[in-house]
Amino acid sequence: MQEDLMNNSDLAEAIATEHGVSKADARKLVDGVFAAIADAAANGEEISLNGFGKFKVKASPAREGRNPSTGATIQIAASKKLTFAAAKAVKDKLNG
Repeated sequence: MQEDLMNNSDLAEAIATEHGVSKADARKLVDGVFAAIADAAANGEEISLNGFGKFKVKASPAREGRNPSTGATIQIAASKKLTFAAAKAVKDKLNG
């Protein structure tokens, strides 16, 4: 397990400590935030969190690829992915 990894429970604990709420209530809030983001993304919406960044759904069209083992041509299905672009404030915090 990676040492510098924050998971949902760690985030909930930080919120509970910072705001004086129970860890259980903080975990419900954390889970609710991520569920709302996932639901909005599934509906094709862009999620903009002021001062943090934007989540956006990007479509990847169907395309041909190659099996790296055999070199055979394969069809790669169209798909959607969730991208994140950090806000300037976050980038500045990361880069000192």
